Amino acid sequence: MMIRGIIFDINGTVTDILTDEGNSDVYRVLSNFLDYQGLETTPDELKELFFRINKRQRRTSAEEYPEFDVVALFREILEEHMPEAALQSLPKARRKELPRLLAELFRAASRFKLQLYPGVPDVLDELRSSYQLAALSDGQSIWALPELRAVGLAGYFQKVLISSDLGFRKPDSRMFRMMLDEMAMTPDEVIFVGNDMFRDVFGANRLGIKTVFFKSNQGEQRYMGAEPDYIIYDFRELPEAVRFLTKR
Repeated sequence: MMIRGIIFDINGTVTDILTDEGNSDVYRVLSNFLDYQGLETTPDELKELFFRINKRQRRTSAEEYPEFDVVALFREILEEHMPEAALQSLPKARRKELPRLLAELFRAASRFKLQLYPGVPDVLDELRSSYQLAALSDGQSIWALPELRAVGLAGYFQKVLISSDLGFRKPDSRMFRMMLDEMAMTPDEVIFVGNDMFRDVFGANRLGIKTVFFKSNQGEQRYMGAEPDYIIYDFRELPEAVRFLTKR
């Protein structure tokens, strides 16, 4: 069967990103921001709540590979852990938008690097002339979509699917199947490009999708039973990998 599409993971595959959710300055910034809303809390309290609610969301999920919801997390912090009188004193529109604002501010404060790997735009320009390109990634869509735009990739992918919109993450086979349905393609018509042996290669392997493993500076480098069809060490090697796999 002819290869018609290429599906990409995002973080660690096309974008070289560094975040630190444990950094205390993140919670200092959030605490200071809440002060301006009349909502008093300490950085330590916010940090404890963030990780506790995050862990509980995953633990109570019925999914095998659960994803958390960062906007719901901050909504719970506001509604369950802030003084009700102070929260109700805010304009209704402000109360409604505040969880999303906190989620965006959290990512802005915890992100220390966001850039493309060398050659990404040139490689995508070359590939999109012959293949439908899509992005399938674990993460929060409230972060992932603006980050794609920030690095200039928003227009490259005809389909984008992010795990936070589903409640589960890779290697769940449903994510891959949903993307195949969106692209109107079968497993033998696509190649998956990712940097994580477990979530990307193992996940795609289970559906019979050919895989290119990008051994970048991020992701799980080994996983028993995960066998990529091709390994690259520089993103600029991808066109050669695609040519090789389309001949098999």
